[in-house]
Parts: sequence; C-alpha cells; structure tokens
Amino acid sequence: QVQLVESGGGLVQAGGSLRLSCIASGNIPSIYAMGWYRRAPGKQRELVATITTEGRTNYADSMKGRFTISRDGAKNTLFLQMNSLNSEDTAVYYCATMGPYGTNWGQGTQVTVSS
Repeated sequence: QVQLVESGGGLVQAGGSLRLSCIASGNIPSIYAMGWYRRAPGKQRELVATITTEGRTNYADSMKGRFTISRDGAKNTLFLQMNSLNSEDTAVYYCATMGPYGTNWGQGTQVTVSS
C-alpha cells in the first residue's frame, strides 16, 4: 500500500542534533497521518511524534521541546528534527503512515548518541 524509506540516522555526540527523513511512495492520498516511532535496545517500540495531513502535531512527553516533526507534502517526505540529544535517544527510528488499511512501517534508521 505505502512504502517508506528512512534516512539520516547516524552517530552524534550528546547535546548535538540530527535530522531524519522519510520518503513515502504508493497510495499517498489514503494517508491521514504520519509519525515517528523508536525502539531502543531491549525495549518495545514507542511513540516519538505524529502529524496529521492538516498539520496537527503530537509529541511524546520526553521529546517535547527537543524534537520537531514536519512534512513536505509536495515531496511526500516526513522529517524529524532532533535537538539536545542524549544517550537515552539511542534507538532505531521508524517512520509510519496511518490510513484506512492500518499502519505501514519503514525499515528504520539507527540513531546512536555518544556520551
């Protein structure tokens, strides 16, 4: 239905910044929201942030004030600007889309924060 490819992950020092990108393809008109989720080593997937097609955003408490989710509708691209990173942000970050047929997931991009 929808294919997602994440990029932008890597190694960053504590206090630094990173910008993740997610390019969507497929049945784009069916999407009503997109989001970022993450899975830290030994933990389950958790919500990072979501954004609706009309631009409303929602953030997990631990990410408020540090992360910013945005999108470029013309290019079918989702972004996550990550600032003030710390070691607890180390995880695989996944892009997701929500639509009538459920949720589609990307393969993820690794973010590692060195302390």
